[in-house]
Amino acid sequence: MLARSGLSAHDVKMSAQQSHPHEPHDRGTGQKLNWLRAGVLGANDGIVSTAGVVIGVAAATPNNIAAIATAGIAALVAGAFSMAGGEYVSVSTQRDTERALIAKEKWELDEMPDAELAELAGFYRDKGLSAELAEQVAKELTKRDALGAHAEVELGIDPREFTSPWAAALSSFVSFTAGALIPLALILLPVGPHRVWVAAAAVVVGLFLTGWISATLGKSPRRPAIIRNVVMGTLTMIATYLIGLMFGVATG
Repeated sequence: MLARSGLSAHDVKMSAQQSHPHEPHDRGTGQKLNWLRAGVLGANDGIVSTAGVVIGVAAATPNNIAAIATAGIAALVAGAFSMAGGEYVSVSTQRDTERALIAKEKWELDEMPDAELAELAGFYRDKGLSAELAEQVAKELTKRDALGAHAEVELGIDPREFTSPWAAALSSFVSFTAGALIPLALILLPVGPHRVWVAAAAVVVGLFLTGWISATLGKSPRRPAIIRNVVMGTLTMIATYLIGLMFGVATG
């Protein structure tokens, strides 16, 4: 037991962190990884959607650089603002919900502290601790940071860190734009009839990298993630290329 060993809950936590120095224990690490993963996925969307547009237009009008550039820029701008707006609305809703839950938890701690303490101890009993140890841990954590302890265990929220919708919007905007510039820039290169294939090859490389990075960040197998990414992106380009060819033939 912690009391018999002379260790507090905080001592146990610090000891665990020191015994695993290479593991990320800093507050906000998970959130940072989520933002990075979201940025990678945003870049992936920018690559695929813009590549689909410019390759389709290039197939329909292979010699009309102005049309290809206009379509590509329009796809980039519309996609970037759409991604940013979607992230802003989504994260704003999430943040409002988290704040409401935290406000409710504060009220409960002020109005019924004994019941909240018993509830917190119950959570730790459910996790496998003995009744005595669960009660002691609950008291230690309540003494240090009652709101933080309840928010983490009950809600999975850190009350000191609310996600910023503006940061989410900016991250999505920048990552989508960066990804979209790959097919847009390469399909405008002066390589004549090979521009579609040059752009497609660059897109495949970009999809390989985003698949590898997203799997690495998520600590999942890399090969399936890369294959899924490349296959779906390739199918998108093939579909839009064929559509462009059909419209090109119909209007030619």
